Amino acid sequence: MTRQYFGTDGIRGTVGQAPITPDFVLKLAHAVGRVLKQKESRPTVLIGKDTRISGYMLESALESGFNSAGVDVVLLGPIPTPAVAYLTRAQRASLGVVISASHNPFADNGIKFFSAQGTKLPDEWELAVEAALEEPPVWADSASLGKARRMDDAPGRYIEFCKSTCPHAFTLKGLKIVVDGAHGAAYHIAPDVFHELGAEVVRIGCAPDGLNINEKVGATHPQALLAAVQEHQADYGVALDGDADRLQMVDAHGRLFNGDELLYLIASDRMARDIDVPGVVGTLMTNMAVEVAFKRRGVKFVRAKVGDRYVLEELDRQGWVLGGEGSGHLLVLDRHTTGDGLVSALQVLHACVDSGKTMAELLDGVSLFPQTLINVRLKPGQVWRENARLAEETAAVEAELGDRGRVLIRASGTEPLLRVMVEAEQADLAQACAQRLVDAVTQQEVA
Repeated sequence: MTRQYFGTDGIRGTVGQAPITPDFVLKLAHAVGRVLKQKESRPTVLIGKDTRISGYMLESALESGFNSAGVDVVLLGPIPTPAVAYLTRAQRASLGVVISASHNPFADNGIKFFSAQGTKLPDEWELAVEAALEEPPVWADSASLGKARRMDDAPGRYIEFCKSTCPHAFTLKGLKIVVDGAHGAAYHIAPDVFHELGAEVVRIGCAPDGLNINEKVGATHPQALLAAVQEHQADYGVALDGDADRLQMVDAHGRLFNGDELLYLIASDRMARDIDVPGVVGTLMTNMAVEVAFKRRGVKFVRAKVGDRYVLEELDRQGWVLGGEGSGHLLVLDRHTTGDGLVSALQVLHACVDSGKTMAELLDGVSLFPQTLINVRLKPGQVWRENARLAEETAAVEAELGDRGRVLIRASGTEPLLRVMVEAEQADLAQACAQRLVDAVTQQEVA
C-alpha cells in the first residue's frame, strides 16, 4: 500500500487546497485519534505551530478532530518543531503534532507528527492513519469527548532544555550574536536562549505578522544575517528557518557556514575531546570535501537519500549519533531525538568557546569543493538511464576525477528535469565535466 497523503515529512501543501483544508485536517486528527485509541484508552497529544496565519484555523480543526475521538489536547502555541518533540517526550504524551511548512512561504502549511519518544513515526503508523481516513468516523459520546488546555510555560521549558544540552559552566559572556528567527516559530525563544547564556543579542527576523515567515530572512535567505553581522560588528550570526530545525551560521568576518561544514565542526570537536565518533551520515548532496576530511581522520562516512528523515533512518541503522544535510538540518542524537537548529548552534558555539578558536580555524584544511549543478529538461519519452553515451561519459568523468571529485545524476521528483551535478577541486574542472555530461544527455535521440 502506498501513502496517499503523507510525504517524507508529514502532510504539506498550499492552504485552501487539498489536503490542507480545515475539513480534511479535522478528519485527519479524528483518524489519528482512533489509531491512538487502539493502544491507549485516554491519549493526550501536544500541538505546536509556527507563525503562519493559517495556523489558527488548522489548530482549531486539529483540536476538534482529536476531541471528537476522545483524545485530550495540550496547545503549545507558536513553538519550534524540535520543542514539540522534546515536550512530547518530557510530558509523557501519546503524540506530538506540529503545524508548519518549515522553510516554505506563508501560503503553505503542513501537519507532522512525533512519537511519544520524540521521534519521527514509521511508515506503518502513517499507513494505519491513511487506512483510518477511509473509514467512517466514530464520534465519542459526550461523556468521553476529549478536553483541551494550554501549556503557558512551554517556551520556558524548551529554553531550559536547550541550555541543558551544554555543560553548566558554558557561557557566551562577552560575545555579540545576531539571531535571525525567520519571523517563525523561534522568534520569541531563540534570542532568549543566547541571552540567558550571557550573550549580547541582536534580533532580526523576530517580528512575525502571520504573512512574513521566511520572507527574505532566516536560514534560506542568509543575506540578511550576513548584512546584520557586518552592521553590528557581531562575533557570530545564527539563522534558523520557519520551524527552527534548520541552521546556518556566520562568523565575524562575514563567512557563511552551511550544514556540511557545521556537521564536520561538531564531529571534529568531539574527536578533539577524545569522544569516539565511529561514523557520520550525510546525504547524496553532502560536499565531497567533508567526506574526504572524515576519511582522512579514520571516520566512516555514509550517504543517505536527501531528507533528514533518511539521515535519521541511516543513523539508527548504524548506531551513530551525528548526521546532517548542507541545508542545515543537523542531527545530534545524544542531545536531541530530532534535528534542532538551536541545539546545533549551541554545539558549534561551545566548540568555539571551549577551544578558543573561530569556526574557520576549527575547519582549517576543509575547503568545500566547487560544485556545478545543471538542470536538463528531458524530452517526452526520453529515458536517460538507457543513454549509452551518458553512461560512457559518466564513467570517463569519474575516472578523470578519481578521488578529487564526484558525479551525481538524478531525476527531479517534481519536474521533467535531470539534475547533473559535478564536484571537483577546481571550479573550471567541475564546470567542464558537467557540461560534457549535459551534452551527452541533450544529444540523445528520443527513444
